[in-house]
Amino acid sequence: MFRKLIIASLVVSLVVASPQRPQSRSAGDGGDEAGADTLAQDTVINADGSYTYNYETSNGISASQASNDGTNANGNFAYTAPDGQRYEIVYVADENGFQPQGAHLPTEPPAPEHVIRMLEEMRANPPEGADIESLDATLNRLRATLG
Repeated sequence: MFRKLIIASLVVSLVVASPQRPQSRSAGDGGDEAGADTLAQDTVINADGSYTYNYETSNGISASQASNDGTNANGNFAYTAPDGQRYEIVYVADENGFQPQGAHLPTEPPAPEHVIRMLEEMRANPPEGADIESLDATLNRLRATLG
């Protein structure tokens, strides 16, 4: 009995210790992305932290991004979906986060006028300790939804 336990332990040890084969990976279903070539690529990184990069691939993917300070950035990217639809995104990434814009992305609905009036009243008579900058930013964003 003890002998069988030792043999079983050795077999398990050998199986666990055997080299693992890397799994092959492909882009999506191995479609156009699997064999895409880079048609153009350019990267510039400056000592002050500013940079630009852009690239384009043979399957229609393209991207570019620039930053003047190495922290905030703006850019764009585009690709063709499997259904043939072309998607293009333009974005800003800064202290307010990633802010994408694209024709296919949902937009914020118009803010109710009573909400804007309430915030304007709050801005005219701010409570003690109110974050006025944040309130102004919210008001500007909501006013922009009105068109």
